[in-house]
Amino acid sequence: MKKFIGFAEDLVHDATDGLVMAHPDLLALNRNPLFVHRRQPKQDRVAVVSGGGSGHEPLHVGYVGLGMLDAACPGQVFTSPHPDQIAAAAERVHAGKGVLLVAKNYAGDMLNFEKATEMLAIEHALVVEKIVGAAAERGDDLRRCQAIGQRVNGCTASMGVAFTACVVPEAAAPTFEIGPTEMEVGVGIHGEPGRYRRELMPAEDIVELLLDGILRDLHPAPGQELLLHVNGFGATPMIELYLLNKLATQALRDRGLAAARWLVGNHTTSLDTAGASLTVTVLDDELKALWDAPACTPSLRRGL
Repeated sequence: MKKFIGFAEDLVHDATDGLVMAHPDLLALNRNPLFVHRRQPKQDRVAVVSGGGSGHEPLHVGYVGLGMLDAACPGQVFTSPHPDQIAAAAERVHAGKGVLLVAKNYAGDMLNFEKATEMLAIEHALVVEKIVGAAAERGDDLRRCQAIGQRVNGCTASMGVAFTACVVPEAAAPTFEIGPTEMEVGVGIHGEPGRYRRELMPAEDIVELLLDGILRDLHPAPGQELLLHVNGFGATPMIELYLLNKLATQALRDRGLAAARWLVGNHTTSLDTAGASLTVTVLDDELKALWDAPACTPSLRRGL
């Protein structure tokens, strides 16, 4: 295993230190229990806290800042943060109007967030973090922020493929074996295999395969405006992600749908997995305005 790692057990703490060092204007670090929070706290607003296992960077710690998260709790690689981390982070950033917790639809995250306090289980974490964060920043109350988060989750669907397995530092070996001409379809982000395996396809066909599954879930109306998020899993170069963006935008247009907003990049990764996912969110005027609202975090800046 060739990795920039000293001691595997120190990786998360050391990397979190490095993140905060790189963004001293935006972030502050709580070492014990470990979490990252905004250096300039909100006043008289709902606070938004998220977190999850490390290895998915920049999710979640990379989205702490203006217009998104108030705090994020990193667990060990692919391991949920401890309830103590979540509770301490919520107490630290509470700004007088309550705290909304955003958790991925992953058993460990759901259990530990539920142990920490009343939780809102959300699957499509990045899109929710941006939109709910904007709602909290503008002054929406806790119930309104929760309702918006549930709405976004219900109108968003994702699907991905992987060409390689990731290497978890503690294991020092790929999480599964896959042939040089094969791909895993419907993969998760914790190194697990997908729903099924098939021979590698051209990029155009992969996009069609993913969009067919996504749109079967969403059933958007003809002419409906959409947010298209092309996400890399950590080892896919940007040139390929931009290619996928063009192909997916064209494929949506061919179906009578309009991509009105885009996000392309390695935002929710799975360590060093080669692969990508497509995420589609059905927009309305309010969701579009919240997506466009200013944000200033280490990994997403908009309107500032």
